[in-house]
Amino acid sequence: MQTVQDAPALRAAIRGWRSQGQTVGLVPTMGNLHAGHHSLLKLARARADRVVASVFVNPTQFGPNEDFERYPRTLAQDQAGLAEHGCDLLFAPEVATMYPYGAAHGVSIHVPGITDTLEGAHRPGHFDGVATVVCKLFNLVQPDLAVFGQKDFQQLKVIERMVRDLALPLKVLGAPTLRADDGLALSSRNQYLSGAERAQAPLVRQTLQQMRELLDKGHARRIIEEAAHSKLERAGFVPDYAVIRRAEDLAEPADGEREGLVALIAARLGTTRLIDNLPFD
Repeated sequence: MQTVQDAPALRAAIRGWRSQGQTVGLVPTMGNLHAGHHSLLKLARARADRVVASVFVNPTQFGPNEDFERYPRTLAQDQAGLAEHGCDLLFAPEVATMYPYGAAHGVSIHVPGITDTLEGAHRPGHFDGVATVVCKLFNLVQPDLAVFGQKDFQQLKVIERMVRDLALPLKVLGAPTLRADDGLALSSRNQYLSGAERAQAPLVRQTLQQMRELLDKGHARRIIEEAAHSKLERAGFVPDYAVIRRAEDLAEPADGEREGLVALIAARLGTTRLIDNLPFD
């Protein structure tokens, strides 16, 4: 596996593949990779001749008092895992490569509507940073397809909308969430959990499942959301939201609407913020 840090070397490698008629898949990451990331590589490898992974801790998607400085940076470990799981090229740029005018002074992309709710409401500016860096990666790599995890469900929908609205010539694939045996969604931030918190964390997944069961039984959406919020609070979580939304656009469904829905939870447990979701179809 080749590792490059600058745009000319990245583009030179991809030109070589293109000259042979090969397709290219992209897996954007922030590093500190685990089995969930490796599953994204597997999907990209199944759909493209060549796979590029990026490792870049993007400063513009972190808000004040978030964990940008302490976010784990494990490049050597990531390189070994990527090579083992079929990555052809790792793009690991410096901030100056991605933001030549500085992270605070470059062009920014805003995807309206879908970014105003849930994560967007609780983390203002987060999705502007995500959309901007992902669009830059798409321009640099020019992949045929890109793979994102469904665990970050709203992020996936934001990127799908950006690609469609800007007529970007690639396909966005959502990969299923990989979970620990007890149901906790794999995440780089899980390592922040204490032993006691880690034992409690699977309650997020259990709450999502209960939300689906209650909707199937005909309970009203708002009552289900209130019950989920209260359940998490009683267990020591501090929920930002526990809601049921339309999967397509994350809008609130109409009363009695049952098809095409997803439950989403974001909650703090100690100092760690956990997110997860469960599509109902």
